[in-house]
Amino acid sequence: MIDKETGRELEAAVLRRLLRHLDENRDVQNIDLMIAGGFCRNCLGRWYAEAANERGIDLTETEARERIYGMPYADWKKKYQKPATEEQLRLFAARHG
Repeated sequence: MIDKETGRELEAAVLRRLLRHLDENRDVQNIDLMIAGGFCRNCLGRWYAEAANERGIDLTETEARERIYGMPYADWKKKYQKPATEEQLRLFAARHG
């Protein structure tokens, strides 16, 4: 049985590993994540900000995104985000339309 504190430590370690994995795979676009899993890096940023705010920590989504992306979102977007392909848009619409 895993106690509550160990569980939180494991969850934090998993999030750090997920963020490292996403950082190591910047070619995976947010739309790909939305198609496959229904969430993206921006969702993680929003969830991070919501969790902080629920605990009384004043954190904007912009600040949270910077923690998720490891840099300002605008910089990441300029460096790594590509326009969605017609196929990606079709798959996204099929999943979320």
